[in-house]
Amino acid sequence: MDGVDLQEIARARALELPAAGFERPFGPEVDVAKVLGKVFLLLIPVQEIPVVVLKAEPRDAEVLRATHPEITPGYHMNKRHWITLNPGGTLTEEFVRELVTDSYLLVVETLPRARRPVDPATFLAGVPGSPRADGPVAPVDGPAA
Repeated sequence: MDGVDLQEIARARALELPAAGFERPFGPEVDVAKVLGKVFLLLIPVQEIPVVVLKAEPRDAEVLRATHPEITPGYHMNKRHWITLNPGGTLTEEFVRELVTDSYLLVVETLPRARRPVDPATFLAGVPGSPRADGPVAPVDGPAA
């Protein structure tokens, strides 16, 4: 997928998330997604190539960078806690949407409980295929064992 598609997918997912919105604190070329004032996503050009920068758990970030050549350390961010999604690789739309959601939930977890727009522990519970879903997902050809 190219950089424009990558950013459009990330933007669309971010806008679906409760209490999330975009600002341009760094000028017209950088869109910053925040949840209640805290950054969870940046849409930025790097050497004129559109990329997506997301928050990630440090261990997850390591694994993602090791297994996906198009995922690199966060551009102009803490390299341990942020990743950059670059165009041209094998990232799927579903995977990009999942990474945006994970970034959002990491930030929501840092908010005071009374201000959280969702409960990070249950936000995706019951969504088939979600890593946060409760219990196993039943296979297509029959009930779960």
